[in-house]
Amino acid sequence: MIVPYITCRAGEEPVKNKALHGSWAPDGRPRLGYRTELPEDRDLHDALWARCPQKRGPDGLPTGDPRWRDVHPARQRECMQRLLCQICAQPARTARGFIFLIAPGELRPNETTLLTAQPPVCRRHARTAATLCPYLHGDPTVLLVPAPRLHGVVGALYEHAGHRVRPAPADIGSLPYGHPCLRWYLASQMVRRLHSFEVVGLKGIVDSRENDEA
Repeated sequence: MIVPYITCRAGEEPVKNKALHGSWAPDGRPRLGYRTELPEDRDLHDALWARCPQKRGPDGLPTGDPRWRDVHPARQRECMQRLLCQICAQPARTARGFIFLIAPGELRPNETTLLTAQPPVCRRHARTAATLCPYLHGDPTVLLVPAPRLHGVVGALYEHAGHRVRPAPADIGSLPYGHPCLRWYLASQMVRRLHSFEVVGLKGIVDSRENDEA
């Protein structure tokens, strides 16, 4: 059975937020941080990421029973940042751009720009992703995107509470990079902005792959 690379496995439980506290940025301003912070805790845009252990086999790939509805933060970030296939973690670029699968009805008529936390897929695994991903319901909208741009992150906002930090009561959704609230935000998924895309059929994507391999 194929299990998407970004899917969480049994035993990959998020680290409790007791490790979070208020810290100081290099510019001297307060921000959210870990008591013992590691370089990989922040991405290239300085956003802080939720910690989650990884279980990998001798081949370096994730192992264990899948938790189908949960996405692993580090592996989602890896695929989105490097534009790797969410199923096999191989480069997802095609001659016509990157393939992104969007939930049915998410793309409104005449919409030309879309934000997504779903990493791309390669042509080999487009149908697999459509079948396995609960978010796609088996009948996704298929976009060919020439240049998907990094936009920001999805996560949770935190606030000071005396000598500790806690989740803020407000749910502000995703944030773009550069937003001032990112200082107190704990990211769990990376977001790309899709534009100048072409809407195509899943069958055409799969058929073109089969023709290439014939």
